[in-house]
Amino acid sequence: MSGPACCSNPPALNPASGSGHVEKLAGLDSYVTGSPDSKLAILLIADIFGYEAPLLRKLADKIAAVGYFVVVPDFFYGDAFPGDAGPVGNSSALPIWLKTHIPIKACEAAKPLVEALKSRGVSAIGAVGFCWGAKAVVELAKYDNFLHAAVLCHPSFVTVDDCKAVKVPISILGAEIDPISPPDVVKQFEEVLTAKTEIKSHVKIFPKVQHGWTVRYNAEDEAAVKCAEEAHQDILDWFFSHLK
Repeated sequence: MSGPACCSNPPALNPASGSGHVEKLAGLDSYVTGSPDSKLAILLIADIFGYEAPLLRKLADKIAAVGYFVVVPDFFYGDAFPGDAGPVGNSSALPIWLKTHIPIKACEAAKPLVEALKSRGVSAIGAVGFCWGAKAVVELAKYDNFLHAAVLCHPSFVTVDDCKAVKVPISILGAEIDPISPPDVVKQFEEVLTAKTEIKSHVKIFPKVQHGWTVRYNAEDEAAVKCAEEAHQDILDWFFSHLK
């Protein structure tokens, strides 16, 4: 994951975006939205640009509106990848940034966060990971005591072996135009998951879209918005079915 694809369409970060607010949860600054009394919680684990991305928070608000308590943690501790240098400048700096921003660390940091949610009365937790965040989510999905359902959107770093180890219902939404997780790789994920008859799985490749399309789309492009909204509905449908 070191090319322009993961740096394309960087968001204009806005710490004031969204209808929720930021609070500390398990030591992490987190954007939270939705009813804190909900028994169902969903974690959104951001891509490299972090938790202040307005379209990510907009999705969090959309998920919260149907009854979930949604948490978007800052696993970068204020050091998200800068989105203002443009794809070319960003792509050359990305390998250096990635050396100190490792998804497996987000998985470890998420565990006490999950326990904190449970202590507040949450009975079932789902997670959605975008790009970088997908690797953290698939790591959490290898346990049967943290998540009840998982979704990976245009994943980075995820491997076939990761899919073999998954223990909870999982949906993977891939892009047709994605050099990071191209369709042939996503289909390998599907083959492995389909063979795991003990868990439910769903894999879908969206035509004519690029890596990052679910949270880094052009809001002025009607077709791009439509594709993103279709993915958002797929996420909601997955949790309607598997988070109870």
